[in-house]
Amino acid sequence: MKIKYELLKEDKNTKARYGLLHTNYGTYETPMFMPVGTQATVKTLSPEELKEIGSAVILSNTYHLWLRPGEDIVNQAGGLHKFMNYDGPILTDSGGYQVFSLVKNKKDITEEGVKFKSHLDGSNLLLTPELSIQIQNKLDSDIAMSFDECPPASASYEYIENSLKRTLRWAKRGKDVHNNKNQSLFGIIQGGPHEELRKYSAIETVKLDFDGYSIGGVANDGESKEDMYKAIDYSIPYIPLDKPRYLMGVGEPIDIIEGVIRGVDMFDCVLPTRIARHGNAFTRYGKINIKNSKFSRDFSPIEEDCDCYACKNYTKAYIRHLIVANETFGQRLLSIHNIRFLVRLTEELRMAIKEDKVLDYKEEFLSKYRGKNDSLK
Repeated sequence: MKIKYELLKEDKNTKARYGLLHTNYGTYETPMFMPVGTQATVKTLSPEELKEIGSAVILSNTYHLWLRPGEDIVNQAGGLHKFMNYDGPILTDSGGYQVFSLVKNKKDITEEGVKFKSHLDGSNLLLTPELSIQIQNKLDSDIAMSFDECPPASASYEYIENSLKRTLRWAKRGKDVHNNKNQSLFGIIQGGPHEELRKYSAIETVKLDFDGYSIGGVANDGESKEDMYKAIDYSIPYIPLDKPRYLMGVGEPIDIIEGVIRGVDMFDCVLPTRIARHGNAFTRYGKINIKNSKFSRDFSPIEEDCDCYACKNYTKAYIRHLIVANETFGQRLLSIHNIRFLVRLTEELRMAIKEDKVLDYKEEFLSKYRGKNDSLK
């Protein structure tokens, strides 16, 4: 079946909303954080661990799975769910973000699609909006994403305008070939930090009648938080109330809170596992670098009140030892904690929405989070 969004409660002081996302694999509460499993796995973690953490939707990447092992192999295995043994909902991105990062010349971006070289073997490839959707159809994810261009934050107004109009044409082409009846298809709103372009993109994307809508172009290098928040504010008013709203690539705790306040339902980011691999952890008092020597004799958990497996069973001193010794188990423990931290953050935001206390929650969170923040290395 197609996913369905059910709005249950709006915070009376903000645009934050509490709802239910009905999927082929159960019903889940929103707002939610979605861990990223680029190559059909969330790095170092098992599906069972993700379920214990409280994950619902997880992401996989169309580009990477197209190149390796190939969509036909995944399809023969019975689709992504069976291939990776995850019995929860899966979202596949279009591959566009990865592809555009590999483009060396803007002339390689044409109406047909995008020409680029494989990061694996350097072979010449062409990804079109039709092919992106056809790959996702075979991967059989619950949610597929339209193929779009994500312009850099430094792009000119004229470039962003031309890019989003081409993205709209690509969105229609992708929708025309989408033929998986059990898979939902999301459209992506672009437009940079420009109000009139965001409005235009949102209105025209909604006209195409997608199953959900994403706000793209907000996690680019060089983009300010102010521009990110503007992009959300300029896009949200034109997205139907009965469709899920997804902010792509955002995983900083403060940004999740600000996104929820502005009416976003779904978030994803590689951040929790990426920083874990470098020995960093989220805490209520900011991020900490567990490699710091002050933790060598710290026999307390990463966070005293955290209910994750890592915090219930291991100390900072032990995890620091593992990270310094380059033991994978340390990365696993930090990944478990970091994902649980963001999942729990959205759980608490859902409760705050129910009680009309989202602004109070933000104030309380920031009073602690800004109080102490070890530098990341």
